[in-house]
Amino acid sequence: MARRGAARGAGDRKRSERRQEPVTATVDGGVAELVPDRERPRAWTLSVDGAPQSHVDLDDPSYLSFEYQRRLGHVIDLAAPPGRPLQAVHLGGGAFTLARYIAASRPRSTQQIVEIDAPLVQLVRRELPLDPQARIRVRSADARAGLGRIQDGWADLVIADVFGGARTPAHLTSVEFLAEVRRVLKPGGQYAANLADGPPLTHLRGQVATAASLFPELALAADPTVWRGRRFGNAVLVASDLPIAVAELTRRVASDPHPGRVEQGRALADFTGGAAVVTDEGAKPSPAPPPDAFD
Repeated sequence: MARRGAARGAGDRKRSERRQEPVTATVDGGVAELVPDRERPRAWTLSVDGAPQSHVDLDDPSYLSFEYQRRLGHVIDLAAPPGRPLQAVHLGGGAFTLARYIAASRPRSTQQIVEIDAPLVQLVRRELPLDPQARIRVRSADARAGLGRIQDGWADLVIADVFGGARTPAHLTSVEFLAEVRRVLKPGGQYAANLADGPPLTHLRGQVATAASLFPELALAADPTVWRGRRFGNAVLVASDLPIAVAELTRRVASDPHPGRVEQGRALADFTGGAAVVTDEGAKPSPAPPPDAFD
């Protein structure tokens, strides 16, 4: 079995090294494009309808290029002692970047990816194949429906990175959705979400307030210009029943190539400004990014 997997990996490597041009395909979300990274021989950026989704380096899955993925990587690193396997759920697949990261940094981890866009899953599997030894299951389903099929208390970590047309669907922003997340988490497990918003940060404040209604421990990492409401951008929310390693997360985020800031406690509560908890009945998608957001 191992030899057959190794041979297939070598063939995939040669095919990827020969390919120098972008690969495009029509998927449910629009037109997906895989663009080769000219500085890293087997690295690719995945975009859908021009919106960058993820970056992956097949030679070095521990390399995280995108700012928000680096911050989610910090959360993964701090979720358990180094090297300890995790049981992780990924809502939203992209190029499977973070699942590959966990498989590389925490061997023997068991992971489930839930991605609604089946043609996108097929494209990524074909062009950016997973390590056959990794314990990663990919299910083509709606994120919330797929989450509903996972048993109570199974996951150490649930990561939400779901965008359709560059917006998080409304039904993945509500307290009812987060109740399902909490059901799936083990006691002390962590929820981490990639959120996107711009001035006046109404969506972001609502998401923090909603998470705070279910989880006693929260932290939010974002670029200072996003915090100040000067531009549209990503923020990473972390929530748990138990204390989060905020001091170390803060240090790591501040040391990133694009340094960010982490808030928790009273400062984060003040940031919400009395925002209401989001329910299924009143939920809305996250705001659309401005036209120049990806320039």
